[in-house]
Amino acid sequence: MHSPFVYDLVTNCFYDKRKYKEYKLLKQYRKDLLKNNTTIQVTDFGAGSRVFTSNKRTISAIAKNVGIPKKRARFLFRLITYLDCKNNLELGTSLGIGAAALAADKKSNLVSIEGCPQTAEVARKQLKKFNIKNANLIVGEFEEILSKIVTQPEEKSKTSKDSQGHQQQTKNNKHQTTFDLIYFDGHHTKEATLKYFQQLLPTAHNNSVFVLDDIHWSAEMEEAWEEIKAHPEVRVTIDTFFLGLVFFRKEQVKQHFTIRL
Repeated sequence: MHSPFVYDLVTNCFYDKRKYKEYKLLKQYRKDLLKNNTTIQVTDFGAGSRVFTSNKRTISAIAKNVGIPKKRARFLFRLITYLDCKNNLELGTSLGIGAAALAADKKSNLVSIEGCPQTAEVARKQLKKFNIKNANLIVGEFEEILSKIVTQPEEKSKTSKDSQGHQQQTKNNKHQTTFDLIYFDGHHTKEATLKYFQQLLPTAHNNSVFVLDDIHWSAEMEEAWEEIKAHPEVRVTIDTFFLGLVFFRKEQVKQHFTIRL
């Protein structure tokens, strides 16, 4: 391993064996969902489910089969803490298990977007129940909400006329929102993954990390991952099998790592 940054990340974050007090919160959050047998009607905007045959599902079954596993939730919390990510975005709240992990560090702020109103309502109640106040849950279609977050280049300046009727360029004062970490856990299709990746690139800064879930979920998700790795703005990627981490650090030589959690 030739990158000091990746070496330190793996040593001090990936393989950090400390027992954080936040792990207890994540355990209780999940446990509470696993004993909730309420049935809800789920609206699925993604690639569909390999587990459920009906859109009527119990909350406990969703938590068991769809919610991110304990090990991954703990890793997301450690990643946020280690990289000191303060302003974060999640695509795909589901029941909020990932959101709880991303917002367990109270010094951070999370915007989490969910397309399904029913699961979002469960997540909203659950986050409130566990006093997680630094997560802002937005319900709606990803593309529409992201279009309000991302400043398009053509919006940044506009032509107007001064008092003498001469044309002049005026700058739009709308500054681009940037995120320290973005967790992609929504539509598990190649098209959607690449679309949201491209759409959110302007929100990345030099030290941002994009975390993509289920990069080996299907052949087309693997294709999407390979395209992202090859993107000219991407410097370092780490394939943990379930998660793909993408860094944009311009000072880094382009390198790709496979490291199991």
